[in-house]
Amino acid sequence: MKKQIVILLLFAGIFSVSAQKYATKTGNLKFEASVDSFEEVAAENKNTSAILDSGTGDFAVLTLLKGFRFKVALMEEHFNENYVESDKFPKASFKGKIEDFDASKLSSTAKTVKISGDLTLHGKTKKITANAKIIKLNDKITVSGNFEVMAADFNIEIPKLVSKKVADKIKVSFSLPLTKM
Repeated sequence: MKKQIVILLLFAGIFSVSAQKYATKTGNLKFEASVDSFEEVAAENKNTSAILDSGTGDFAVLTLLKGFRFKVALMEEHFNENYVESDKFPKASFKGKIEDFDASKLSSTAKTVKISGDLTLHGKTKKITANAKIIKLNDKITVSGNFEVMAADFNIEIPKLVSKKVADKIKVSFSLPLTKM
């Protein structure tokens, strides 16, 4: 019986070592909701966290909404107070999978992948799919890509007064440099 437990623990240790996790706390997440002829509506968060399980392709991203920086301070204030209500809903998260992920096939040549999963923002969750590029250089895996969302899908109301100045479709881009944990 003791031998079986030791063998079981040995195998569990081997499998946990072979499936490396990669993570970052300095990922870059940007969004833009600009409309032609009006002031740019765009922001960037350089402190986005992400984790990738190289054995399964499971992928998760978390960002604090108050971490987004705008060129205009007043826009940042309106974004946090009126749109995403960051005191009530402080974070946005994604939990999903890189489809057909095989860590052994990664190289310094960018490979196109599809990422699908659940995006949670403003208390609402919606399934999304994003096209991304993934590269591996030394012990770093970088995942970058983009997707679009609709503010209405997350019950984010755009006041009528500014509705002509803010796009319905929000373009989101990400660049996540992940290192071994």
